[in-house]
Amino acid sequence: MPNAKGRRLRRCAASTAALVLGAGALAACGSSDHDGAAGSGPVSLTYWTWTPGMDKVADLWNKGPGKRDRITVTVKKQASGDTLVTKILTAHKAGKAPDLVQAEYQALPTLVSNDALADISEDVGDAKGKFAEGVWQQTTLGTDAVYAVPQDIGPMMFYYRADLFRKYGLTVPTTWDEFAATARKLKKAAPDVDLTTFSANDSGLFAGLAQQAGARWWTTSGDTWKVAVDDAATRKVAGFWGGLVKEGAVDNQPMYTPAWNKALNTGKQIAWVSAVWAPGTLTTAAPDTRGKWAMAPLPQWSEGENVTGSWGGSSTAVTTDSRHRDAAAKFAAWLNTDGDALNALAKEGGVYPASTSAQLSGAFTTPPAYFADQPDFYTLAARIAKTTAPSAWGPNVNVAYTSFKDNFGAAAKNKSDFGAALKAMQADTVADMEKQGFEVAQ
Repeated sequence: MPNAKGRRLRRCAASTAALVLGAGALAACGSSDHDGAAGSGPVSLTYWTWTPGMDKVADLWNKGPGKRDRITVTVKKQASGDTLVTKILTAHKAGKAPDLVQAEYQALPTLVSNDALADISEDVGDAKGKFAEGVWQQTTLGTDAVYAVPQDIGPMMFYYRADLFRKYGLTVPTTWDEFAATARKLKKAAPDVDLTTFSANDSGLFAGLAQQAGARWWTTSGDTWKVAVDDAATRKVAGFWGGLVKEGAVDNQPMYTPAWNKALNTGKQIAWVSAVWAPGTLTTAAPDTRGKWAMAPLPQWSEGENVTGSWGGSSTAVTTDSRHRDAAAKFAAWLNTDGDALNALAKEGGVYPASTSAQLSGAFTTPPAYFADQPDFYTLAARIAKTTAPSAWGPNVNVAYTSFKDNFGAAAKNKSDFGAALKAMQADTVADMEKQGFEVAQ
């Protein structure tokens, strides 16, 4: 993206909401003028978020010392994902978006391209040091602007049944080649047991694996977008998993189903490539195996590498409709860097903080109950989080994700060519961008 403060990606329409908002490719847009400076008088802000218990966290601010310069924040609970993006864009079109919104990192380009988010670099720029470089980069979109403050992250890691690894004589893989060898060794020792499954019902998993391999699906040069969903890094990931599925070394069934839960709970699947939030899912999916799992870094593509992908995570952004942008930015920075606020976010919302200092304090000084036998769980998680690779999101992530589910879902079910599925995902993404009026390099 252009390395100039305040420049924003623009387009003819938002893919998520199909709202016509004006033409253009890359252009400066929106005014940086705003009023309602923090401390100049009573200010009332509205915050749209899906995080549980956020109203209790906001109360810490509202009732804090000096009542935080007479800035009051009211939380309005919302749905997450594309539903919230659509609602934000609809409200923005009418000039009635809230002051603050919670936004997943992959949604930021869509919101920025529609001039819905303000550049708050002048108000929160000094917060940069609180976050890993790869995390902070997701809120700048590669520019000098800052469009949000990181809130939570989902660094990826490897979860495995420690007891069953011992039973089958398996070693925790440190490379993806070792991972494949481990899957095959297990199949030979226990034909009715799978190391894990390739699932196409959560696009974020595949995106995170591609990110770890070095993929950059969307980039820009001047006014032109380049879409590289089928780049060499992603082809490597697709070929790896497609090969394992085709030979039957891993399962091909989707996650989050009763059958998947049962497989985890009964030891028919003994590992899961997931993220830092996995303990909560495992607590529900495999309650009978509590205390039997362990966590390790994600396998690497080359021996000696140390990098992970990200699966999930969100930020706090200030909208261009806000009449109190600096006050809103002040709250966004406090929410995601203040120790008391971050402890409350962890307690009330189960949030794993993007702030590096918070990852080793408060709620994260003891392991999750499900991993009580791994006292260094959060120490290891914090080290892994620092190795998060940079991401490159674009303005129609939702289209790419839908295409992934359709094409990879069919390929996994039929054990057919993952490379063809990836080409279809690339073609669908490019076609949508061109339809929406973007200039896309061929």
